[in-house]
Amino acid sequence: MQGFLFHVCNVKGVFATLARACVDPLAGAAHSCGMAAHPSFPPVSAPQPRIVQPRQGLRRRLAGAALAALMPVAALAQFTAPKLDFTADQIALARAVAPNAGLASWYGGRGLAPVFAGPQAAAQRAALIAAVETAPAHGLPPLRYGADRLRELDRPDAPPVMVEAAFARSFAAWVHDVQGGVLDPRKIDSTNKRQVIRVPVDELLARFATAADPAAVLAQLVPRDPRYAILQRALADEGALAAPPGTPAVPPGAWREGVRGEGVAALRARLAAIGFASATADRALFDAALTDAVARYQDRAGLPADGVAGPKTIARLNQGRGPRERALMISLERMRWLNGHDLSARHLWVNLPEYSAHIVEGGQSVFQTRVVIGKTDHDMQTPEFSDQMEHVVVNPRWNVPRSITVREYLPRLQANRHAVAHLDIIDAKGRVVSRDRIDFGRYTAASFPYRMRQKPSDDNALGQVKFIFPNPMNIYLHDTPSKGLFNETRRAFSHGCIRVARPVDLAHELLRGQVADPEASYSRARASGKESWLGLDRTLPVHLVYFTLIPDQDGTIRSFPDVYGRDAAVWAALEKAGAAAGVETLALAE
Repeated sequence: MQGFLFHVCNVKGVFATLARACVDPLAGAAHSCGMAAHPSFPPVSAPQPRIVQPRQGLRRRLAGAALAALMPVAALAQFTAPKLDFTADQIALARAVAPNAGLASWYGGRGLAPVFAGPQAAAQRAALIAAVETAPAHGLPPLRYGADRLRELDRPDAPPVMVEAAFARSFAAWVHDVQGGVLDPRKIDSTNKRQVIRVPVDELLARFATAADPAAVLAQLVPRDPRYAILQRALADEGALAAPPGTPAVPPGAWREGVRGEGVAALRARLAAIGFASATADRALFDAALTDAVARYQDRAGLPADGVAGPKTIARLNQGRGPRERALMISLERMRWLNGHDLSARHLWVNLPEYSAHIVEGGQSVFQTRVVIGKTDHDMQTPEFSDQMEHVVVNPRWNVPRSITVREYLPRLQANRHAVAHLDIIDAKGRVVSRDRIDFGRYTAASFPYRMRQKPSDDNALGQVKFIFPNPMNIYLHDTPSKGLFNETRRAFSHGCIRVARPVDLAHELLRGQVADPEASYSRARASGKESWLGLDRTLPVHLVYFTLIPDQDGTIRSFPDVYGRDAAVWAALEKAGAAAGVETLALAE
């Protein structure tokens, strides 16, 4: 009974979904509430006692107890507890998919009916295998998707529950990674605020399971921005013979046909990761297929093609990625983070390492200006994120950020209350307070109760105009009286906001199509001398991005300095994800 309770607790999310489906009065015949065994998952026969088989009445009572723990009292009073009989295969499948919320939702809501097991799912299996085999072309670590294991299980006599679990978990990993990236950018660095837009796994699985062409469903997930394909081609040219990060190295030795061992499995995996796959039922055996794969690799690498993995072959095979290959893989990952946005629509693109901002329409830059970005100090770096431009603010007041007020200005005011006289002191009610009434010396950075503000003027820190895309970081674009900094090659001088070299022209371009005469509208607002907020009827997507390697509009790949050193953190995270995938693949195989 303890074993059965363990399974119930471990997959309670899946079973809870099943239970909700069964008691939902609106579900009707859409769900298999009786939980009869699916044809692909035959009932457990008597000689399988290792998954504890309690007496039928006890099993129902346990299932009812688990359901009771997951349902409101009112629901229990209204509905009779459904019959919840699960076969051992169904419990095993529920346990396998439970860690992924999307898979748990899909299988739990559909009575654990299979998507990949059985002869009727041959097209789904073939589509997924074909997709994950392209992982190296995307700079993705193949071990995350268990392509070898999928090929092994794609046979009529494979255990259905193993087929379903392996393919489902591989599907979830693949659609997660290829449509939005392996990594959550917000977990890499605190300055990265990008929220990746993804289609939920259960929604994609619904499309995939019923599609006439399941391969097309997977193909549609790949980023369609032309720059992604250009980066892919460049990666293929640069790293055709280099394995992705996290791929296990081949141990030293002289591996030849007939030898068996873990080193053979590592050799097979590393070759498969760079496009030299060898189908086999025994990954640890050096068979004829592996001999052929080694020979093909040796021929491509300019080595004697004898099919024996000796010291020279292993040394060449274990070589890692060069700096440009790493940069290409990082750029592909960053492009996947942007995949949920329509980059063919009109938008403002600010690539921080390029120190440049572009308005882009249909893949072409229609406006370009130099920019100054945040300093390299970690707390002053300009973050990465996307938002919507809503206002052009002419004659802006400058509300001094709290960090600047207490770190830079408060010490000066404590030394001389009349310092930074161009700034007003504002109390909590928004009133200007005379400096003579404030004892600055009594306050610390934590206790200072005032804020500071600069009136619209020619020497205002924000210049003539600022551009607002509301965000929690209070980052915006703006003019500046310090024009000389735009002549510098490395332009990381601000406290985090983005200074624009051509602010008036940018304002005109943003107002184009919004008003009949953009220049006249701007001039009237400027002449008023007052802070004027010009709303954009159609907001404009703004993307603050960080590409040290990116194709320009004619397809030429340009490189830029890693001004904030962010690429190293992304690469380390990609390597870690690749290494972790090896453990996941072993667990999936077991």
